[in-house]
Amino acid sequence: MQKRNNYTDIEDFLSDESFQLWILSKIDEQGWEEWTLENLQRAKLVEDARLLLLSMKVPNMELTSDQIHEGLKATWKKIEDKENNLRENTSFSNSFRYWLAGAAAILICFFSIRFYQKDIVAGDSVITYKELVEDNAEGLVEQTNNTEKAQIITLSDGSSVLLQPNSKLSYPKIFSGSERKVYLSGEAFFEISKNPKKPFFVYANEIVTRVVGTSFRIKAYPDQQNVEVLVRTGKVRVKSNDLIETSKSDEIELFPNEAVRFTRNDLVFNKITNITEDQILVKSIGNIEQLSFEFTDIPVDQIFKTIEQAYQVSIDYPKDKLLDCRLTTSLSDQPLPEKLKIICKSIGNDTNYEMNGSQIVITSQGCN
Repeated sequence: MQKRNNYTDIEDFLSDESFQLWILSKIDEQGWEEWTLENLQRAKLVEDARLLLLSMKVPNMELTSDQIHEGLKATWKKIEDKENNLRENTSFSNSFRYWLAGAAAILICFFSIRFYQKDIVAGDSVITYKELVEDNAEGLVEQTNNTEKAQIITLSDGSSVLLQPNSKLSYPKIFSGSERKVYLSGEAFFEISKNPKKPFFVYANEIVTRVVGTSFRIKAYPDQQNVEVLVRTGKVRVKSNDLIETSKSDEIELFPNEAVRFTRNDLVFNKITNITEDQILVKSIGNIEQLSFEFTDIPVDQIFKTIEQAYQVSIDYPKDKLLDCRLTTSLSDQPLPEKLKIICKSIGNDTNYEMNGSQIVITSQGCN
């Protein structure tokens, strides 16, 4: 979003989809309001763009792609004819030149909005991250990933979340009551600590994912049409959020290597039983979902490298003391803190770990 710092004309704002989403649907996932208030001159430009955008709002209509194309072509022809007449008969002022440029930008923006409203997200069924968080009575901690690499979050129950760039997660400092609830905007990979008495819920846009102990990925960006849930280990249940008026109470059960794609504009679930046949899912699978955590007589150094690659963390450990250390262990269905705990216990000799964000420090006197 740093590109908006270079916006100098109204057209820049009108062509920005996240700006359109903020003004027309009141969804401010990119922090437009806060950014606008930082600068008085900027606020004036944003207000002008807002008024122009709102003036273009029209009642919902169904337009075919051919109708839109013909309308766009006809309007461009009128603008070109007007420009040619002005060149022949009068002096072509800079102010009118600016008006024509603005008219063209508004035209493009109008049709892009029609496409957006019709094909991307149906406004009546949209549930925003802000709504979900506000609906929760607990005090929540929010972590936003504005970097270019994934960030690891450790929850109070020992669960771990690998939060992708341009994503955020809200969660309580300590889980209380009979349920564990978190709220996601964007994409994250979850590894949940087992606790059958305290199920874990992830609220993301219009869907809710319920688990007890498992690993899975959710992709739920606010400006995208689909929400996806993909299971790596264990079992999850997915259903639409009760906040949706037309919400269906039926849950979809997913097992390892299964996924579901939820289409937000028509509130439809599509279960995918073989993810290898879905090219969109195949392309989006990350290291943490592909790497194996089953180790048989493997050097500790290699195990640490696998963890670094999967979680995008850095592990500092006494290489000389663990040079000849080899382990046989299964870490497939464990959150990152539990993986580290099992490794340290297997090494023995007062081996411990400390974790500070993406930095992990292992202390040890060597292998047993």
